[in-house]
Amino acid sequence: MGKVVLVTGAARQLGGRFVRRILRDPQVDRVVAVDAVAPGHPLGGADFVRADIRQPTIARVLAEHSVDTVVHLDVTGTPLGSGGRATLKETNVIGTMQLLGACQKSPTVKRLVVKSSTNVYGSAPRDPAVFTETTPPKSLPSGGFAKDTVEVEGYVRGFARRRPDVAVCVLRFANILGPAADSPLAEYFSLPVLPTVFGYDPRLQFVHEDDVVEVLRIASHDPARGTLNSGTFNIAGDGVLLLSQCARRLGRPTVPVLLPAVTWLGSALRTLGMTDFSPEQLRLLTHGRMVATHQMRETLGYVPEFTTAETFAEFARSRGPGLLSPEAVAEAVDRIAALPVLRGGRPAPDRSATAPVPGTAAARTPKPSAQGPTIPTQSPT
Repeated sequence: MGKVVLVTGAARQLGGRFVRRILRDPQVDRVVAVDAVAPGHPLGGADFVRADIRQPTIARVLAEHSVDTVVHLDVTGTPLGSGGRATLKETNVIGTMQLLGACQKSPTVKRLVVKSSTNVYGSAPRDPAVFTETTPPKSLPSGGFAKDTVEVEGYVRGFARRRPDVAVCVLRFANILGPAADSPLAEYFSLPVLPTVFGYDPRLQFVHEDDVVEVLRIASHDPARGTLNSGTFNIAGDGVLLLSQCARRLGRPTVPVLLPAVTWLGSALRTLGMTDFSPEQLRLLTHGRMVATHQMRETLGYVPEFTTAETFAEFARSRGPGLLSPEAVAEAVDRIAALPVLRGGRPAPDRSATAPVPGTAAARTPKPSAQGPTIPTQSPT
């Protein structure tokens, strides 16, 4: 008998993709896809069960299908359909409690995989440069999806203590992007003009949808030789991008807004339904966040196919050109940076000259100056 995998959140694009992918694994005998609403995409040969994980009926689903692996993907920051923030929080927190309670009573469940987020670390001005899986946050999230993930992980740790025989894997994903991304950050980057916080240029990390699906698949099976897929792992593509770099690669102009006015602007955007500019997203776009991924590589044994920059490039291509071409934006930035007022009154360097060859007299001997030493002169070609 192969594995019987239950997947929550199957009506979302990511859940549907994972269901179709895990069905192709020869170790899997059957997949049970669960959601409160019927999916608008195909689920392959999976058995769809319309059930709300906030209700105790989820325990009956586990028992009827003799589920041995549970992949909990119904922890998200974007409402499905007409549901608001209150419904979303109930699904994230109350739904997770009900699901864990059902798993605790089930004698067949042997593995639990939970989709979490690097939002658990928060975003604060005194954060460390890089978060590891064991780094405590300087400031716990006070609301929104970030607080939901903190509570969800707390319940999962309690479940792991009560059922030590169940292998538990928590995957903290960075901001998920790709052609089909439907996260609040994807909505923000889709705006024609990007509001930013004046004086801040945060570091951002992304993970591609394809890598998300593959990591979930690895976590759903028994670990390969020399790896361990039980525990908590940060999942992100290599490298980081500054928010200003993201804007230039999208070809979208930015509008720096003073920090006190950003909250008002976020409320206006939410009222217009353009994007969920929540306080947690505001903190991310102010202070940024970067996580270490060596445990993902060394322990889990997974190397992402896409870097942060490649993930964002895929997302940018799916969104089409912005108001400005990336080349025009880059040229304008170079011209502004060369202005004497931004260079302390110093003239821009002569780009028509090349650097001196190392080891030559021109490279070793600077010209004398009455005002002290200067930068070595460059010899024209």
